[in-house]
Amino acid sequence: MKKLTLLLCISTFLGLSQNASAQYYFYDNNYYDSPLLFEVGGSLNAMNCLTDIGGKKGIGKRFIKDLNIGKTTVSGGLFFSVIYKNAIAIRLEGTYGKVQANDNVLTGVTDIAKERFNRNLNFRSNISEISLLAEFHPLYIFVDWASRDEEPPRLSPYLVGGVGYYSFNPQGNLDGRWVDLQPLHTEGQGFKEYPDREVYKLKQMNIPLGLGVRYELSQFLTLRGEFVYRKLFTDYLDDVSTTYIDPALFYTYFSPEKADLAVTMADRQLIQKTNPFGGGKRGSPKEKDAYFSFNIKLGITLGRERY
Repeated sequence: MKKLTLLLCISTFLGLSQNASAQYYFYDNNYYDSPLLFEVGGSLNAMNCLTDIGGKKGIGKRFIKDLNIGKTTVSGGLFFSVIYKNAIAIRLEGTYGKVQANDNVLTGVTDIAKERFNRNLNFRSNISEISLLAEFHPLYIFVDWASRDEEPPRLSPYLVGGVGYYSFNPQGNLDGRWVDLQPLHTEGQGFKEYPDREVYKLKQMNIPLGLGVRYELSQFLTLRGEFVYRKLFTDYLDDVSTTYIDPALFYTYFSPEKADLAVTMADRQLIQKTNPFGGGKRGSPKEKDAYFSFNIKLGITLGRERY
């Protein structure tokens, strides 16, 4: 009877041990982790864009040539994450910000600088984005900290990627007044004379890709630094992509008042118009536009318990 009781006790202990190890591992001397943790928090972001407007003097790779640090804006966001063993996380995030660019930043003497400066275009657009992202933490994916007799690292680099849905609305400045550009069809989008130029949608999908580093301030607080680049499927984030059109076409499709505004916003060159009947280069459709952000995130971790 005693042997049977002993066997039952040992079996029960082993069962509980296996069940416990399947449920958590020690985080430190006071707390343990469940396989699933949750994190909720906010972010403060620096947002900028890569478009056909603005840029830098000379030539080079697009990220270098078309980036203007001075046009960086402040944005913010909220996020909620589900984290599996600190290795893989699924994150739902909302971001709100603004992007902008202006040809007047180019005052150099190179041909590209002159061309863009004389084009004299500008834009701004609010960005509202919701994204579903996956995080991958190599230090936790490839190391089983649950089986080690040491605390897991507080610092963890990671890769992030996913899918996003965002809205934008490019506007141009006219004598201090901001004008919505998409309804003006500045490059003949939707005109029968340009069947290959569709009216672009102001709500579209994007592909966020980036990298970051997470640091655990405590068992409840995390701090992150992160860079996320959004791959877009439009070249009209700034309403600029291809060529000028014949301004007479605006009067075919619009009222005289709207046509006058469209003509003004479509061609704002400082020098004498070199393309009065359209056809001159306005933008470059070879590369899609993009926007990106540098993010500082503060999160609250939920799910760790004291033992």
